[in-house]
Order: sequence, then C-alpha cells, then structure tokens
Amino acid sequence: MAMLSPSILSADFSILGEQTKILEDAGTDMLHIDVMDGMFVPNISMGFPVYSSLRPKTKLTFDVHLMIEKPENHVATAAKSGADIITVHAEACTHLHRMIANIHELGCKAGVALNPATPLNVLEYVIDDLDLILIMTVNPGFGGQKFIESMLPKIRKCREMADKSPSKPLIELDGGVTLDNAKACLDAGADILVSGSSVFKGDIAENVKKFKTIMQ
Repeated sequence: MAMLSPSILSADFSILGEQTKILEDAGTDMLHIDVMDGMFVPNISMGFPVYSSLRPKTKLTFDVHLMIEKPENHVATAAKSGADIITVHAEACTHLHRMIANIHELGCKAGVALNPATPLNVLEYVIDDLDLILIMTVNPGFGGQKFIESMLPKIRKCREMADKSPSKPLIELDGGVTLDNAKACLDAGADILVSGSSVFKGDIAENVKKFKTIMQ
C-alpha cells in the first residue's frame, strides 16, 4: 500500500510537536522534512535542531530531504539528528555514488532526488544502490506550487526502472500533490506521496484519512 509523507514545511511551527502527534495518531506513515540552504534553492527552511527536537516525541519515520549545496558536509549531522531516510539531489552531488555509500554507512536509507528537468538516466549507474527515488513534481524551493502534469510520464518511466532494479527503490513524489491528483500519481507508479498544504490546511486528521482512503 502507498504511503503518505506530510511535509512539515506547511505546518504551524509554533505547535509543531502537537501537529506531529496529530499526524501520527491519524495514521501517517512518515514525516517529510525539507532542509533548504538558500543557495541550492532560493528559500531557507528549518535546520537540523528543529527536527532533532522532534525525534524523542514521535516514532514516525523521518524522511529528510536535503535541498542544499555540498550535502556531503551535512549528512552526518542529518543522521545524528534522527533521519531515517536521507535524500540528496543528484544536481548537488559531484560524487553521487560516494554520497549514497556515505548515507548507508551512517545507518540511514539513501534517496536521490531529481528536479523536473533532470533526466532519469543520471540514476543509471546508482539505482541498484538506492532505497528511494524522489521525483520533484514542482521546481524545488517553495511550498504551495502547482503540480507539473508533464512529470507523469517521467514517473511511469521511473517505475519501470525501479521494478527492473534488484534494489526495488521506492518512488516518492514531492510538489503540488493534492487529494485531487493523488490517484493519478499512484496510478503512474508512486509509492510515497509528499503533501504539505493539502494535509495541514483545515482538519489535519481528516485530511490524512482522505489521503489514506485514496491509497488503499
């Protein structure tokens, strides 16, 4: 069954602990945590101390997405702060194979993210070492953007690649995922849906329930 990874970028940071508990109680599978540096992407988001403070308060899987330059300088801190999955951008890594190995050495699952314009063939020689492939369905850096429909064929092609790989990496989508397009995303081959405002706007628990119903 598909999984939901709400993006806490859309949460109310003044009550982040409370909202995390609501998500966990509602049956959320994991928590998507975007770390932005204002360089790889134009925005700046939470740093490692924020989600490190959440780690003792929840058993949810921490799905940490590093939208930063030189991620090799920060993966150890990400792991120490409680990440279960660390995803880096192919565009930010000079030595992607080494980066994936480093993440595994830290005891975390390794993911690689691709921006909308980045072709899937950059994964050809590393896909067998991956636990997760993150397809960006908006250009990264800001929440609340509209889903790029032309990413659906890319998702389907990625599904074919993942199914042929012995590692069977999960496919995650991030950007503009809503209740209205969730089924199309799943039909294209997604395993994990990241959603921000569609989860946190209004009744969080009810929104999670609606997503989980679609995912059955």
